[in-house]
Parts: sequence; C-alpha cells; structure tokens
Amino acid sequence: SKLAALFKHPLYNIPIPEVTEKDKLFVINPMEKFSLHSSGSDEWVSSSKAETLLPTGKTAYDTYPAWLKFHVGINRYELYPRQDPLMPTLLRDLATQRIVSSVQKSGGTQLKLIMTFPNYGQALFKPMKQTRDEETPIDFFYFSDFERHNAEIAAFHLDRILDFRRIPPVSGRLVNITKEIRDITTDKKLAKTFFISPAGNVCFYGECSYYCSTEHALCGKPDRLEGSMAALLPDKTLAKRRSWRSPWRRSYHKSKKAEWELNPNYCAQVRETPPYDRGHRLLDLIDMTVLDFLMGNMDRHHYETFEKFGNDTFLLHLDNGRGFGTHSRDEPSILAPLRQCCSIKKSTYLRLQLLATQPYHLSDLLREALAADPLTPVLAEPHLQALDRRLGKVLAVVGRCLA
Repeated sequence: SKLAALFKHPLYNIPIPEVTEKDKLFVINPMEKFSLHSSGSDEWVSSSKAETLLPTGKTAYDTYPAWLKFHVGINRYELYPRQDPLMPTLLRDLATQRIVSSVQKSGGTQLKLIMTFPNYGQALFKPMKQTRDEETPIDFFYFSDFERHNAEIAAFHLDRILDFRRIPPVSGRLVNITKEIRDITTDKKLAKTFFISPAGNVCFYGECSYYCSTEHALCGKPDRLEGSMAALLPDKTLAKRRSWRSPWRRSYHKSKKAEWELNPNYCAQVRETPPYDRGHRLLDLIDMTVLDFLMGNMDRHHYETFEKFGNDTFLLHLDNGRGFGTHSRDEPSILAPLRQCCSIKKSTYLRLQLLATQPYHLSDLLREALAADPLTPVLAEPHLQALDRRLGKVLAVVGRCLA
C-alpha cells in the first residue's frame, strides 16, 4: 500500500506540540458515561441517573460512539490525529448506520439534508447532482456550478493525504429515498416536494434559494440515490465557530473583478491586516489555496475556525462540493495567494515534493484511498491524472518564488 508507506514517512510523523487541557475543544469529565436513555433529544446527555458501573476494565470514554470520540478529540492543532484508529469506524458508521431522521438543512443555494442516527450522531447528506464524467461546461460561472457529492468525498481524502486534516470525515452512501427520507422526515416543507416521475422514479427537490424546483429535482433509480455523508462538527452552541471572509474571495459578479485580480502587490496589504499580520494564518490560507487548486475549487469565499482557539489554530476547509468539476483545464487564478505572497510552509512544500516522486504519486494515493469508499469509483480517471499535472504547476510556482 502506497498510502500506508506514505503515512510512515518521517514528513508524516512530525509531532504536533503537546496538547494541554486548554488546547482541547472539550474538557470532559472522565467519569461521564454516554447513555441512550435520553428524552429523545439529539444532544447526547450525561448519564448520572443511569447505572454508573461500567464493564470491567472499560473507561467511560469506551462507551462513546465514534462521532462523539471524534468531537472530543478535536484540539487546537488538528481536527483528527494522523494515525486515527477511529477513522475506519467513523466512515463505516456514516455509510451504514440506520437513519432515524432526515430534515433539510436551511440556507445555501442547493439541497442538503441533515441525517440523524440511532446513537445521536448526525451527518450532512449532499445528493448526487451529476454523473462522474460530466465536466462543468466551459461557459458556466463558478458560482452557478452544481455541488458534487463525489467532490466532497474526494476532498476529504485529498486533504488527509496532504496532511492538513482540516476537512471533517466524509463517506459515500446509497440512500433509499422512500424509506430513509420520505417516510421518516418531520420536515413538512421537504415532505411536500416528493413526487413520482413519468419514468416511475421517486423524486424530490426541497426548498432553497437556487436549485430547488421540479426542473432540478433529485430522482432515485427507482428510489436509490447516491450522496456524500459528512460527519457534522460539534453544534455551534457547544463549540462556537468564527467565519472569516477570504482576502482572495472572488467578486461573485459576472463582470466585476476583485481587488486581488487587479493589484499585483495585493499581498503586501494583506500581510499588514490582522489576523494575517502575525502567526501562521497566512501560511494556513496558502495551504488551503494549494488544496483548492489541486481540485479546481474556485468557490472558497469563507473559511472557519473554532472560536475557543483564537487566531492560533487551523482553518476548517468546509464545503468542497465545487471541486473536481473539470479535469481538462486548470484555473491558475486559484493560486494567486501563493503567487502574490511567495510564501509556503516548509513542511507543506517538502510533502508536495514527496507526492510528486515515483514511489508515491498523488494520483495513485488518492485512487487507493477512494477505492475503499462504498461509491467507488468516486472520481473519473482523468480527474486523478489532472492532480499530478496540477501538483507540478504548484511546485513550479514555488520554484519561481525560490529563484
């Protein structure tokens, strides 16, 4: 396995700083046992009332479901550890756990559902909108593109291979629209949008600001539908997140350009603006730029951080559905932060060089990682090959900066 060899490499074993109590997102009571005897709410509850005796040799932590262990493990430096023994279980849960509730997630331009499991875990479901080998038409604006379920799955694995580990775990899943959405939803608005198509397939379209209409309905075959299931981050009431507007945000206008597109010295003013004037925030943003360029994602207008950690923490790379839309052309403007600032973390640069070498090859690593997903093949082959070409372009930009 190339992947196993990669994760054993010294560059993937650089220790993170020591994690103190204040560096953890949650400080938990080690005696607190996870209990399912709650009042039917989706929040996990303390089980002080439940029997406090645990099976011999087990700790309270052992009673936590995988999603809760994931939440408890988040710290200032990483969303999940490199050699995370929990990851296979968490991905399997996302793909196989029984769905007990599905409601539409409010906001956004496209339909997304929040699915709840019997152990109170929750996932964000993005349904399949187009086939693997359909490229985004050349005349489409990036902001009118569909979100792709397979891009969410591939982005998680790519982010892990780059050793950023800033995207919550995502698995593919085949969902039964009738049994796992229509029959169990408590969302009245969503329930009104189900119908049977002339071909006899079960369809629905939900309510949202852009692509929710009968013309953009999602239809099963006859009621089976592919989608991505992303583990939800802790509820914002428990762990506040701060949303930051990207300095290299696009104009989201059909003819206007953003300031960074017109001013070649734009980075100089970003460097003087908090939070980019100190710490590693700008370098973290450039990491995100590299990830976005590799998958062709032009839609990175915001990013988030956990408020508890202030400015000294990683960026969350959420919403990656507009990646992997084109393989036949690259979008050099995505690399503007790297090109204009001529800065990159040494560790990131060394890993990118490693991923371009013969024993590894980025395309082979991602192909291997995606082979374990229930919806394999997740990406069409040309998308995987485009990764190696794009990686070469990133290294060429850094080379020019070094020169």
